[in-house]
Parts: sequence; C-alpha cells; structure tokens
Amino acid sequence: MSRSNTSEAPLIGITADTANSAGAATEPALFLPQRYYHAIQKAGGMSLVLPPIGSRSTLRKTLQHLDGVLVSGGNFDIHPSYYGEKPIRALGAIKRERTEFELELIDLALNQDLPLLGICGGAQAINVALGGSLYQDIATELPSAGQHEQGAKKGKSRHPIEIYPGTRLRQIVQRQTLEVNTTHHQAIRKVGKGLLVNAKAKDGLIEGIESPHHRFVLGVQWHPEAFVDKDAYQRRIFSAFISAAKHLRYGV
Repeated sequence: MSRSNTSEAPLIGITADTANSAGAATEPALFLPQRYYHAIQKAGGMSLVLPPIGSRSTLRKTLQHLDGVLVSGGNFDIHPSYYGEKPIRALGAIKRERTEFELELIDLALNQDLPLLGICGGAQAINVALGGSLYQDIATELPSAGQHEQGAKKGKSRHPIEIYPGTRLRQIVQRQTLEVNTTHHQAIRKVGKGLLVNAKAKDGLIEGIESPHHRFVLGVQWHPEAFVDKDAYQRRIFSAFISAAKHLRYGV
C-alpha cells in the first residue's frame, strides 16, 4: 500500500485485551489502557486497536494497512505448552485466544519485517514466537531473584536495569542504566532464535530483547508507556519505533 502524503502519521496496530464486563450478563469485552495509544500519539503515530479475533488471512489484510505493531501487556500468562513445558502450580490466568492471536500476529509481522514493539507480556510473546521459553513464576523457579511485582503503580520506578553496549536499545536511550517499573511474575528464560538480550536487572533477569536481523524488533519487560509524560529516555523508545514505521512506509 502506498500513501501520497508523507506527512501523514504512521498507523500502529496495538493488541487489545479481553475480559468479561461488569454487567449482569457478563458480556465479553475488549479493552486497551489509554497509556498505550497516548504514547504512540505523543511520538507522532496513529493507533488502531487490534482485537484478538480473526483468521490468518484477515490478519494479513490488516497488516497491509499498518506501519508497525505494538504487542501490549496484560494480566495473564502464556500457557507453557507454547514453549514445550507443563504448567506449574503458580501459573496465572490463561487467555489462549489472545495468545494464539498475538503469536500469529508476531509471526506475520516478522515475516513482513514490520516494526514490532513488545511491552511486558508482549516482549514475552515475541520471545515465545521465536522458540524461546519463560519462567512460569519467578518466585518459584528462580527464588534468588528480586521482587518484580509492584502492583498497579506502573507510573513509579522500582529498580534499575543495565542496558548493554552495542545494542539498539542502548543506541535509542543513550544510557547504560535506566530506572524502570516492574509488574510481572514471569520472565524470559531461554532466548528465542535470532534474538539478543539488550538489558538485564541486577538479579540477572532479562529485561529486554531485540532482533538484529529485522528492521525494528524490540521487546521490553517493563512499561515505558507509563513514563512518556515525564521521562525523555523512555519516550525515545516510542520515538524510535515511530521513526522505523515512517521509514518503512515513506523511506524517510
């Protein structure tokens, strides 16, 4: 697809979450926290919410209209069967429909070399889509690790991470360390094929991944979208993502 107006904001698809509404009929609902599309808008992009439904052919047609994909986080776990393990007792809620949709979406985006950004569970999904695995529960499987769940206070930093030199993430934020929030009980264990680790917490847990083989593939374990109004370094992640989307579509 081509567009004549190169000043037009690139269109970014953002994956939505699912839930039962609070109504009496508990009708299934789709939702997306506003902070995601606020971060895209602030960086100069437009957002299209992607519901976790539809066939592969429908996804292909949708991707033809997108300049990038953001896989959002959510309060659920990826079932370990997707990376060849059996569930442990501490595994959390599962949303198979959303997981299968996102894994399919990631596969198509990678094949088309669309700019791809994964946040928290979205980073984990990118890793699993490329054959990696997860700690199903950090406290159970890696008890030496620190506390990585800070509840709903996503707007506050909880711990520092080290960003490795020579990585795209380091190039983007221009910092060796960064203070991040942390709202996850799972984490990347075995890194997916073709991915590089670009950041870790002090306890050794992986906080970021990227692909050197694609135009722009970046996964971060924290929620940078919660900091875009107050942290220029976190904003740079979205600026770089939107810049890659513009370059794909307009060559600028």
